Amino acid sequence: MMFVLPALVLVPLIGGLLAWASDQVRRLPWAIALTTLAVEVVLLAMLTIMPHGSGWRAHFDAPWIPSLGISVRFDLDGLSLVLLWLTMVVTLPCVLLASRDVQERSGLYHFLILAAVSGICGVFVATDLFLFFFFWELMLVPVYVMILIWGHADRARAGIKFFIFTQGGGLVMLLAILGLVMVHYRETGILTFNYFALAGSAATSALAPLLMLGFAVGFAVKLPVMPLHVWLPDTYEQAPTAGSVLLSGILAKTGGYGLIRFVVLLFPGAVSQLGPLAMALGVVGIVYCGWLASAQNDIKRLIAYSSISHLGFVLLGVFSGTTIGMEGAVVQMVAHGLSTSALFLIAGGLEERLHTRDMRRMGGLWASMPQMSGMGMVFAAASLGLPGMGNFIGEFLVMLSVWHVSHVMAFFAAIGLVLSAIYSLTMMTRVFFGPLPAERPSLLPDSSWPHLAVLGGAMVLLLALGVYPQPVLDMAMPGSVQALSHYAEESAR
Repeated sequence: MMFVLPALVLVPLIGGLLAWASDQVRRLPWAIALTTLAVEVVLLAMLTIMPHGSGWRAHFDAPWIPSLGISVRFDLDGLSLVLLWLTMVVTLPCVLLASRDVQERSGLYHFLILAAVSGICGVFVATDLFLFFFFWELMLVPVYVMILIWGHADRARAGIKFFIFTQGGGLVMLLAILGLVMVHYRETGILTFNYFALAGSAATSALAPLLMLGFAVGFAVKLPVMPLHVWLPDTYEQAPTAGSVLLSGILAKTGGYGLIRFVVLLFPGAVSQLGPLAMALGVVGIVYCGWLASAQNDIKRLIAYSSISHLGFVLLGVFSGTTIGMEGAVVQMVAHGLSTSALFLIAGGLEERLHTRDMRRMGGLWASMPQMSGMGMVFAAASLGLPGMGNFIGEFLVMLSVWHVSHVMAFFAAIGLVLSAIYSLTMMTRVFFGPLPAERPSLLPDSSWPHLAVLGGAMVLLLALGVYPQPVLDMAMPGSVQALSHYAEESAR
């Protein structure tokens, strides 16, 4: 079982290379990509059911560059496992629906998706900081190439903005990693990038606030946090549907994961200084981006701004300093990944049929496209936090934790919930109801069965999370800090 974790990271990359190599055979890259994801699901199922203790479920460690203290080290806890399952669920429609959406260079398309998945899986399990940074950079390049090749008219500008912001944040984080390694080396005389070994120096060093800020900036760009969010609307708008789904459904969650794993857990003392500022930025993002979402005419830009607004609750929960807030942040990441990915799939389907993303040229779709319209209403309702859906559970837990920290912040965060109702209901009214535009035919093809199956699966998962979230709450908490010394000793043997 010890090789399951490296297999989880390597299988998508190998599958992607095979898909790319089979580009000349029609539909074979698609079949290889689906098979690869099926293997990933089996590996995840094995990790889920295997016995475990102390919050940590699996471990792998092998030397890589011993002279620099760098190893291939993977560790899995419940937080990683939940986000890995989300990765598989969100990636599946990107591959399943690609046989229709991508007719040329499909091998390259599937390679890019699976290479990104390989990097994302590495981010969620790597506990050597050098290896973590390697995967952090790896997951960005395939998405950037996908935007440049399959994006919309202004894709070059959006792709460059995405790359500059994310690379800039990554470089700041790299400086923080090197700084932490040097601090540990001066204290102990041991050169290592081991997450568990570095935890003690991170918690006690006089430079902890500065190092923590370097990590926080890198993750804040990806989440994203205001004012580092400006790359996101253009990138989501210009990316192909699969790119938008990957960016919103998974890549944004790596920012939230990083804040929990490498900021809150590594720097517990310094976090108390950053917490109020981070929560204030979260509240500003919730309200400001909710207001901007209400003013959009482009449906993808509306979903993009609403995504930033909802991810502000993740920031609030992570820095609330409470267990309930942390649990709410994880549930919000899962629910947001499902609902926002589904909305982008619906937006992509509408653009394919109507050849526009402008909601002023939509309207009256309920009569001709009842299935897609019904699904659109379900996920718009989930986005606004309707009770019974997973989004409501995440936001409720976060609001409960914030109320105990600051009544003022809780009040303004609640304004964001009102705004989410405004832009979600406005989107439903403008797109699915209202008058039929004169230039548009009254009959349009409705959702295909694969499209409906994907959206139906996401709806079932959101309902299950909203009705009975306890399994996710039980699993999602990160491995305890008290277990770090045990794992550090184990790795030294």
